[in-house]
Amino acid sequence: MFILHWDTPLVKANNHTVSFILQVSILLSFLCVFLFLGRPVDITCKMRQTSFGIFFSVAVSSVLAKTIMVCIAFKATRPGSSWRKLLEVRVSYYVVVICSFIQVLICGIWLSMSPPYQEFDHHSYPGKIIIQCNEGSDIWFYSMLGYLGLLAAVSLVLAFMVRTLPDSFNEAKYITFSMLVFCSVWISMIPAYLSTRGKNMVAVEIFAILSSSAGILACIFFPKCYILIMKPELNCRNQLVKK
Repeated sequence: MFILHWDTPLVKANNHTVSFILQVSILLSFLCVFLFLGRPVDITCKMRQTSFGIFFSVAVSSVLAKTIMVCIAFKATRPGSSWRKLLEVRVSYYVVVICSFIQVLICGIWLSMSPPYQEFDHHSYPGKIIIQCNEGSDIWFYSMLGYLGLLAAVSLVLAFMVRTLPDSFNEAKYITFSMLVFCSVWISMIPAYLSTRGKNMVAVEIFAILSSSAGILACIFFPKCYILIMKPELNCRNQLVKK
């Protein structure tokens, strides 16, 4: 839908390049679930957590970039504002690249120092051998999750602070809802993840990945798609400025 309406005012007003990066990263987050399915081997054990962490960091970084641009765009509307200069230097791209690079660095150090590997669990279920992935270093695994949580928390706080801006900048409300869904899913996932074993542990993480990705997609993009499909008359510059 966004590609078909790439040059329309609604898509442009929502920073279409960052929106496209966000959509692609959400798509890759959905696809990385397949790495969690089937018999674990060393290569899938190494790829599944790191790919999930990197794709999600790109997605959450894009949400953070959109939130920052909402703040800057509103401040730049004031006469003589120095914030206009920030609109010209593409702050959103720097935010996405820098925040994503930090996660890539964390995952790279994790893989080089203590990578995940296949292991055989003889103790969880008497009489059965469970083939599963050992995350290698728990410190780096939770560092990866913690960094995602930090990005999501910053996005949530910023979006919550600017949620009362005029309706033309009302994307902050959608971002707030999406980050609430994201944080709620992962906060509830952590105790469930720690209290399960074997394939149930994998099922919990898959559910968290799918539900949080779907939450971001629905909260941020479904309202836009509704206008593009059902209310195309609102997709014009005069309507956006008037609103």
